[in-house]
Amino acid sequence: MSQREWIEKDFYKDLGVSSDASADEIKKAYRKLARDLHPDANPGDTAAEERFKAVSEANAVLSDPAKRKEYDETRRMFSSGGFGHGGFAPGSQYTTGGGGFGGGEFNIGDLFGGGTAGDSGLGDLFGGLFGGGRGGTRTPTRPQRGSDVEAETTLPFREAATGATVPLRLTSPASCTTCHGSGAKPGTSPRVCARCNGSGIVSRNQGAFGFSEPCDDCRGTGSIIDDPCTDCRGTGVQNRTRNITVRVPAGVSDGQKIRLAGQGEAGLRGAQSGDLYVTVHVTPDKVFGRNGDDLTVIVPVSYGELVLGTTLSVPTLEGRVGVKVPAGTIDGRILRVRGRGVPKRSGGAGDLLVTVKVAVPTHLDEKATEALTAYLEAEKASGFDPRAGWAGA
Repeated sequence: MSQREWIEKDFYKDLGVSSDASADEIKKAYRKLARDLHPDANPGDTAAEERFKAVSEANAVLSDPAKRKEYDETRRMFSSGGFGHGGFAPGSQYTTGGGGFGGGEFNIGDLFGGGTAGDSGLGDLFGGLFGGGRGGTRTPTRPQRGSDVEAETTLPFREAATGATVPLRLTSPASCTTCHGSGAKPGTSPRVCARCNGSGIVSRNQGAFGFSEPCDDCRGTGSIIDDPCTDCRGTGVQNRTRNITVRVPAGVSDGQKIRLAGQGEAGLRGAQSGDLYVTVHVTPDKVFGRNGDDLTVIVPVSYGELVLGTTLSVPTLEGRVGVKVPAGTIDGRILRVRGRGVPKRSGGAGDLLVTVKVAVPTHLDEKATEALTAYLEAEKASGFDPRAGWAGA
């Protein structure tokens, strides 16, 4: 986008808000428009797609306090005639006249920070938007980085806790295997664009202004391919299906994302690839649960085992472990076994939390019934009352 085009845009009008709208009002207006105009909600509607791009561009500027301030100041200076007798109005050409800048031509980037090293503010903004820099230096256009790609995988609970290697099959834009991402036919190479000298940006004069904009010859890439690769048509990218292996670290939780740098969509003409983000879904386990880095398990026990005490054989992620139940343990008590939980990213592991839960028999034979009856009588004779001190007694 040229400097003039940027200045002439009315981002407030695009969002349907006033120039003094609050940040919340801007956010609310953008969300509503983005929802109504999104291409997924308007398939095949090019007008809606263009409006969606316009409101997205407006929100990118107005939602950023620094960019909004500079945008407002720039438009205010041009509309009020801050650069000469006639000022600047959208659609007009600016000339300095006798009282301007001596009749000479200038670049708008020089007005806002193109001078000394101590300058700041709008020069940085224009330099970033239009490719200019301080002191008139042009920064060559960088190749376009590939987009990030998202994928999903599902793991059983125990594999997620201990770590696993998962194969993934992806179909996405990847670096062309014929030209190795250069976009040029094998045996040839892209050449530097003669018009912009590889910067991807050209300057032109419009009245008193010097405008910088993407080079039409190379489309802002800084290079030209005379003999494009036939397989990718000069883009350096082609859709292909590939198999990759994802190492899921131990202790990954449900919904966690794993980033694989450089495994996303390939960049155009050999540019850096995007990243791959794999969302891990974890299926529940019949035995284990999880509380942070702690592994939880509920073990059924008998009343006698709690009263007299016992040693339980409890499963872990690696096998089994003996857990001592002290005599007189109450139902529902949690026994902690340190270091037998879920592996931590920082090293070590959480704990194994064992909850003992009394299993009450539903059927007893005659001998067991007689024994239990005798026990209840002995318990009563000893003076034990389970409801002693109970508020409902």
